[in-house]
Amino acid sequence: MEIISNPLPDEIKKAAQALKDGHLVAFPTETVYGLGADATNEKAVSRVYSVKARPTDHPLIVHITSINQLDKWAIDIPEYARKLAKEFWPGPMTLILKRSEIAQDFITGGQENVGVRVPSHPVALALLSEFEKLGGLGVAAPSANRFGAVSPTNPKAVNEEIGMYLTQKDLILDGRKSLIGIESTIINCVNKAPIILRPGAITTEMVVGVKVFNSYSSVVSTRVRTSGSYESHYAPNTEVLFGVEPETGDGFIALASMPTPTGVIRLASPEDNEQYARDLYEALRDGDRKKVKRIIIAQPPGSGIAVAIRDRISRAAHR
Repeated sequence: MEIISNPLPDEIKKAAQALKDGHLVAFPTETVYGLGADATNEKAVSRVYSVKARPTDHPLIVHITSINQLDKWAIDIPEYARKLAKEFWPGPMTLILKRSEIAQDFITGGQENVGVRVPSHPVALALLSEFEKLGGLGVAAPSANRFGAVSPTNPKAVNEEIGMYLTQKDLILDGRKSLIGIESTIINCVNKAPIILRPGAITTEMVVGVKVFNSYSSVVSTRVRTSGSYESHYAPNTEVLFGVEPETGDGFIALASMPTPTGVIRLASPEDNEQYARDLYEALRDGDRKKVKRIIIAQPPGSGIAVAIRDRISRAAHR
């Protein structure tokens, strides 16, 4: 496995060819790092599941270059879904749509829907563009970590998580730290109105007519399996708690305005909610590295991206 720092055009082409040849490429997106495979190559995609130890009925998100590729992967696309794509792509939004014939069961987890997005990170877009020039239709890319663990937001975290499971012909593209730091908003677009299944940086305030799906709701007809939908997810090895006071030997994550109690190890002090999102996952990893007793988190208040942060914290704390 090779790590390529600040990849140049020729190195991007090399990575695209690796994908076309059936190998895996971990690459940066604006949300977190993804572990990519040719989305039409069942053998390559099976390696993604194997490297991540991911359940095979848990669907993957297909990354494409632009809205112009959407009709290759989806059918019966609602007009509101096209409007969302035009407004927020490239960007941290995944649309769940009725799948086309090329979206096979090994991508969708056996469901009749497929998740699609256009990332905005320049390295990701360059990789997808070169892959398309080679005849590629899309790259399946869940987060580049073991299933249920903390998503990586930098190449070091990718290597720590899955480096030992990659082969010599697999690659990691170093695009530095992810700008957003938490996974994309997932919006179900197979109904009459959009429904947010996983909160992210594209918030409810930004999407006209959106409904928010509550996983504990009795309206199960809106439920589809999506990435990050398990109650326990994004979790470090160390126990995560919120709503309690930190004690000596605990790690602590909170906004900078909150002081650190004596004997407590500060893991992150973000100045605002956007920085909180960027720093959260690396702070959780740092808690593991420092072998703190517990990780205590003071959740950020308010709406917007704070909703997504609280969602990730809740799942990280679920045991």
